[in-house]
Parts: sequence; C-alpha cells; structure tokens
Amino acid sequence: MMVQVISSVNEACAAKFHHKTAIVIDVLRATSTIVAALSAGAASVLPAETVMDAKSLHRPGDLLGGERFCRRIAGFDLGNSPSEYNSDTVKGRKVILTTTNGTRAIHKSTRADHVIAASLLNAEACAEFALELKRDIIIMCAGSHDEFAIEDGLCAGLLLHHLRKPGDVFLETDDFGTAMESLYADNRDRMETILMNSASGKRLLKLGQKSDIACCARVNTLQEVPYLVGDVLVPRR
Repeated sequence: MMVQVISSVNEACAAKFHHKTAIVIDVLRATSTIVAALSAGAASVLPAETVMDAKSLHRPGDLLGGERFCRRIAGFDLGNSPSEYNSDTVKGRKVILTTTNGTRAIHKSTRADHVIAASLLNAEACAEFALELKRDIIIMCAGSHDEFAIEDGLCAGLLLHHLRKPGDVFLETDDFGTAMESLYADNRDRMETILMNSASGKRLLKLGQKSDIACCARVNTLQEVPYLVGDVLVPRR
C-alpha cells in the first residue's frame, strides 16, 4: 500500500486522487470540529467552499457554521470551535460548514474513491478504516494560508504510525511522509505544546481561543470517522 502525503491544499492535484482513499486533515480546526459535531450526534456535515455557497445551501432546520481568518462569520449560528458543537446544539441536525482551509481541502479531494476527515482526536479510528478500504492513500494536509501547517504534519505522522501498526500490511510512503513520521515520533509527548507554538496556534491564542488548541491536541479520544457520502460527511457505518 502506498501512502502519499500532501503538504497543503495548494499542492493538491485532483487527478492524483483517482482510485485512492483521501484522508483530509485540518487539525486547527475544521476536521477537529467535524469530528466533534458528528460525535455529538449531528446528522451530517456539509462542507461548503465559500460563505455564499453555505448560505445558498442552508435550509430551515440546518445550522450554519464556520469561520474566516479564525473568526465566526457574521450571521452564522456557530463558529469553528469544536466545543460549540455539543449535543444540545447539533444533535439530529445538518451542519453546513465553511472554513478558510479545511472545507476547501475536502472539496479538492472529492475525486478520490473514499474521503475521510481526520484529526488528532480520531486518527487511530481513521487509520483502521482506511486500511479496511484497501486502496492506496493520499493524506491531505490542509495547511494554513496556502502553506504547510505543522499541526497537520503531526497528524499525518500519527496516521502513518497507526497505519503501520497491524504489521501485515506492506506500507510505503514518500519522503514527506517519512519526515512527518519522524516529526510525530520526536514530539508525540508534547503535542499540545507544538500546537500552541504553531503559526495557527499563535493566531488562535491572540483571539483568546487557547481552549480550542487544548481540545484539538487530544489524541485518539474519539472513535467517529467522518466519511463523505455524496456531498455530506456522515459517521462511518
């Protein structure tokens, strides 16, 4: 099995996704929020590329969520903090989510046979499911401001760590994937510190959102695997 790791959404070429499983990562914060929403009982999450798209897709009973440059979008029900997506708010409801980087990365991946949303929160569950799908894998780091984001790289390394665990799968990766495995191995005991010191983390800290970083730094605390069916992410069945 071949696992390719893409450093940011800007580096993605749609043609490379054919006949593969895509695992999309935006640790701070889109994919962490998607996992949190589905774990709290949301019926589905529809990733929208633009604010205008999100508004046009909204129907009565749906929730509008998202951010631009780390701030909640005016008029939206929710921002992009995982803690906002609790059971009292989202249970049984469809969430239409648009974010600066993560939802764009999901849309870039839609030519894949399978699309999964991963974060530190659910990395092990995502790796196990990806192995079941028996396809070569592309791990898409969403990045930030069209550049690599270290928190996404850490998650890519964690995913590769779990993909190798069964031992009965011959796994190859590219040079960037090997580097991300080393990044994770060297920092596995200081994930929250790395996130706090990242460029994305510093932006969130300036906005008083330290608790979001702590939440997103938790490793393998959730089992939900968001899986793209049509145009919505739903819990893996």
